[in-house]
Amino acid sequence: MDRKYDVLKLENQLCFPLYAAAKEVVHRYKPYLDELDLTYTQYIAMMVMWEKEEVTVKELGQMLYLDSGTLTPVLKKLEAKGYVTRARSQKDERNLCVSITEKGRSLKDQAVEIPLKLAKCLPLEEGDVLELYQILHKILGQLACQK
Repeated sequence: MDRKYDVLKLENQLCFPLYAAAKEVVHRYKPYLDELDLTYTQYIAMMVMWEKEEVTVKELGQMLYLDSGTLTPVLKKLEAKGYVTRARSQKDERNLCVSITEKGRSLKDQAVEIPLKLAKCLPLEEGDVLELYQILHKILGQLACQK
């Protein structure tokens, strides 16, 4: 058998377990996010909003690794639910700013337990979580530099 094709075996791909694990973890969020009527992408956008209160769409996209084509419909839905507002920046009309609303802030109290509930679903010890977090952010940092 020709070993040069071993690189094409699924079992030899780093990207596949990374993809599959991410998909499964996001799937574990679903029942908790359904209670809040949020998708995972809406949830991570709200996490930024709870922390920052106001950001530009560009900044939000950079933080979430999402392009504007993906982010715009997410923000429109969050705005329709009353969680955020979007408006042109008064400092620079070219920038679209996203601001959290009072209704969006109040959702934070309902969401605060989600990370703890999810942590119980993952078979990782605290040290493993920290190591995985550092490795993943190292990868993201390198990939962002190559754009």
